[in-house]
Amino acid sequence: MKKGSHMFKTLLLSACLLASSLAQAHEFSAGKLRIIHPWARATAPGAMAGGGFLKIENKGEADRLVSASAGVSEAVELHTMSMEGDVMKMQKLDRGIELPAGKTTELKPGGLHIMFIGLKAPLKQGEKFPLKLKFEKAGEVNVEVAIDAMTAGTSGHAH
Repeated sequence: MKKGSHMFKTLLLSACLLASSLAQAHEFSAGKLRIIHPWARATAPGAMAGGGFLKIENKGEADRLVSASAGVSEAVELHTMSMEGDVMKMQKLDRGIELPAGKTTELKPGGLHIMFIGLKAPLKQGEKFPLKLKFEKAGEVNVEVAIDAMTAGTSGHAH
């Protein structure tokens, strides 16, 4: 194989990989809020709950994510998770999630997240589902949640 041909194939492969990763990233807007890459972990058959994650970049005044809804489960709640010693504590956030002005808030495994409770079917890797987010000031926005591997967001898996 000629050296130039090999370089061309390497560049072509790199361009395809970049295009693929850009196609997976997805963003939505609500006023001055930018919702970046909503995703959920795939769940095992019979699982009754799943977690949803995303980033919210706030380029405007302080706001609050007050609720979420989706057809994949009986209920959708905003939660936080923390560790107290060896005990994992999960707490429903009745007042929602604060979105400070000029800051990015990340909902991620092990912290703030969206809980899908009473799943109607397993969340399957590679599929997507609609999620409605309701903000105190920015109003409502419909986003699309991409379902990643069960190990997404863990130290052994690069999301």
